[in-house]
Amino acid sequence: MPAVLAQARGLRKRYRGLTAVDGIDFHIEPGICFGFLGPNGAGKTTTLRMLLGLTPPDAGRLEVFGLPLPRCGRDVRRHTGVVPQTDNLDPDFTVEENLRIYGSYFGLKGSELDERIARLLEFAALAERARARTETLSGGMKRRLTLARALVNAPELVVLDEPTTGLDPQARHLVWARLEQLRAEGTTLLLTTHYMEEAERLCDRLVIMDHGRILAEGSPRELVRCHVEPEVVEIRNAEPTLVTGLSRAGDCRLEQVGSSLYCYTERAAPLLERLRDRKGLVFLHRPAGLEDVFLRLTGRELRD
Repeated sequence: MPAVLAQARGLRKRYRGLTAVDGIDFHIEPGICFGFLGPNGAGKTTTLRMLLGLTPPDAGRLEVFGLPLPRCGRDVRRHTGVVPQTDNLDPDFTVEENLRIYGSYFGLKGSELDERIARLLEFAALAERARARTETLSGGMKRRLTLARALVNAPELVVLDEPTTGLDPQARHLVWARLEQLRAEGTTLLLTTHYMEEAERLCDRLVIMDHGRILAEGSPRELVRCHVEPEVVEIRNAEPTLVTGLSRAGDCRLEQVGSSLYCYTERAAPLLERLRDRKGLVFLHRPAGLEDVFLRLTGRELRD
């Protein structure tokens, strides 16, 4: 297996005068989960499409499996599985038929395909629903079937575009467990997500993008350590006098969001002592996380 599974240098893409991807560099090592995080319009989906050879870059170099893209896009896709943002299963087929038809696109047939389908149904916890029509499945079942279908060709790389959006917690955790199993078996995962918990749990490395550029790269822990203070105190309905007092104290970085005040600090103990003296004040003390990094780098403004 190559030391680098995918790499980009100076990758750029424009649409009608708008720069969607603005000269980014990255490399993805085999056998890890690599994440792309960013608000809407950050350039994540465009980057994924270029990685799959579906969208040609305007500038820069891009290779996957050592093959140049988009020239070798078909060869790259032959060894890649894709879980799209929205399910595109065939509602006229059963669960098993969806896998069988998709397998035929890769030339699979006979006992090889039968054995692979049986393994994937067990993997996706859908063996008992093999003969069910897909329109009768729950959202979580459809998502697991979409993941199973992406694995029919035994891919070396699986691209997942927001794989658990809209799922309830039970279904989300089951999908996470299956993705962790794939990674443990050596499959490389490429993930985009809006769930910070998902990125922290699954990603070995990730980049945070905005306006087509990479703002930061590293493991979740590295990004937290480098970009935000280690402790956060969230205060609900903070009065102006309290905000003024904390600002004058100068021992924490303050961010006001609506009626909530976020206090980022190296050491929260002195702040907590002051807050405990205020009766009726509601506050929460927690360690900083990836979401704090994301919001600090990309801002808290609503993106449509």
